[in-house]
Amino acid sequence: MREFASPPLPEVSPPLVGGLADSVFACARSDPRHVVLARQEEPGAWRDVTAAEFRDEVTALAKGLLAEGVRGGDRVAIMARTRYEWTLFDFALWTVGAEVVPVHPTSSAEQVLWMLHETGVVAAMVEHEDHAMTVATVIDRLPRLRRLWQLDAGALGELYEAGAHLADDLVHRHRRLVRPDSIATVVYTSGTTGRPRGCALTHGNLMFEADTIYHGWREVFRPRRGGAPSTLLFLPLAHVFGRTAQVAAVRGKVRFGHLPEPDGAGLLAGLATFRPTFLLTVEHVFERIFQAARRRAEREGGLARFEKAVATAVAYAEAWEDRAFGTGPGPSAALRARHRWYDRAVYAELRRALGGRARCAMSGGAAMERSLGLFFAGAGITVYEGYGLTETTGPSTGNPPGRVRCGTVGPPLPGTRVHIAADGEVWLHGPHVFHGYLDDAKATEAVLVDGWLATGDLGTLDADGHLTITGRKNEVLVTAGGRSVSPSPLEDRVRGHPLVAQCLVVGNDRPYVAALVTLDAEAVAHWLGMRGKGVPPVAELVRDPDLEAEVRRAVVAANTGVSPAESIRTFRILAHRCTAEHGLLTPSRKLKRAAIERAYAGEVEALYRM
Repeated sequence: MREFASPPLPEVSPPLVGGLADSVFACARSDPRHVVLARQEEPGAWRDVTAAEFRDEVTALAKGLLAEGVRGGDRVAIMARTRYEWTLFDFALWTVGAEVVPVHPTSSAEQVLWMLHETGVVAAMVEHEDHAMTVATVIDRLPRLRRLWQLDAGALGELYEAGAHLADDLVHRHRRLVRPDSIATVVYTSGTTGRPRGCALTHGNLMFEADTIYHGWREVFRPRRGGAPSTLLFLPLAHVFGRTAQVAAVRGKVRFGHLPEPDGAGLLAGLATFRPTFLLTVEHVFERIFQAARRRAEREGGLARFEKAVATAVAYAEAWEDRAFGTGPGPSAALRARHRWYDRAVYAELRRALGGRARCAMSGGAAMERSLGLFFAGAGITVYEGYGLTETTGPSTGNPPGRVRCGTVGPPLPGTRVHIAADGEVWLHGPHVFHGYLDDAKATEAVLVDGWLATGDLGTLDADGHLTITGRKNEVLVTAGGRSVSPSPLEDRVRGHPLVAQCLVVGNDRPYVAALVTLDAEAVAHWLGMRGKGVPPVAELVRDPDLEAEVRRAVVAANTGVSPAESIRTFRILAHRCTAEHGLLTPSRKLKRAAIERAYAGEVEALYRM
């Protein structure tokens, strides 16, 4: 199949008037006591915020921004973790017609300079002193920057006080000037193959995208036993998926909270106290949860039972999937019986770790292995995987309720068309596609043709219109023998091993394919402990023959999915993980291939001295 389109939902159409902030005021008018947010004032303690309270805070902050000289069309940067004040600033800035430039909190001074200078921001809100110092190191090269506010230094109170003398009507006059085609935000791409580019997304882009997600998947958000939908937002709001999720929650009246520390124990503690009815996350979170559960089972002597539970969950979910697509009768009586036993013994504990109420999740980012998606579905957490880019305001495809095909990113979202070009490139069309890169007509013309976006990703469509992403067009390796190799599938399979954190496949213009591998420190410590070994210095660890044999097993397993000419011939274990701080990862955790190959040029050369 070369092209597939999904008709728009009857409840959703491209907006003709207004902007994103209008929903805040409309909700407060219609149901002022409705709980729209929950604010964590101390660990585990959440305070509900009503629609009326949020409207009043947005209005007070908007007045402060106007008093400080921010006007419609001005650009204002936000550099912070995911927290309540980010959402408050977003909607206050949209209320006065300003354009928001999100900056990831781990961005370097060079990245901050690039984004703030190119966008010409007039003001910036940062979270704490470290962020303020990062901006301060480049402030002499930001001639338009007039204001710098710091959240943890009382910025909100100062802005409330600055605008207290202004009338509310002044805010509404500015709000009514905002149109659907007004730019709402300039979000930068990940920059895996060069400098990030600023994607200018309109109020209309975000409204259409958010409404489509909410109405198309509304049934999956609500708890099984009734009640209001809720979610805990821990996605970075500097990325488009997090921003779209935030807008969808506000427009759909979904109660949501913010979690600024989304890793490890902090995430599980937040889920346990907030108890969301659904999750919005990325693939690596599910991978970490699965591996943590596996390690716990091994420590407690229950690894064999856990692996049987995994096999049962996968088989159970696969049987239901076959039934949904008319290719099978569903689970057998024996399989249902095994599943019920493991549900009490294993799966229920996993669901409790996610807060106990969530039965569904939406996942973006890297592709999820089919077996992992099937496991979570069989364990009672259906993962609706989707696909999109910053240029498409988030998801463009997504597995719909009742038609989830694990291992794919689903059919086009309602109102969207997907086309596979002759060279396998995925093209997208719809009201959520951006209008262009900021001040870069040449780059815009290279990807936009008659409203179609050339994504740079390679993919296939099955008979039901479900899209599978197979790699990046500009990342395809061509070996010295002329063999084309898409590295992503190989890398994903190697990363499926519990000990592997990252994998980078190399081999462009080389005689064969090889790989650089980094290790998951927590998993390695567990692995060593289970074998009665201490944790040696890193230099010795990467040469441990038993550890190397484990990684080799992962490579051999990955090679079974490709031809011998495409397989990984050899690999090198690196002593340290690739990080954003060292310029080897984007803020969204994607590998910077060229930067990694430069940083480890010696190791790459050694792979070919055999």
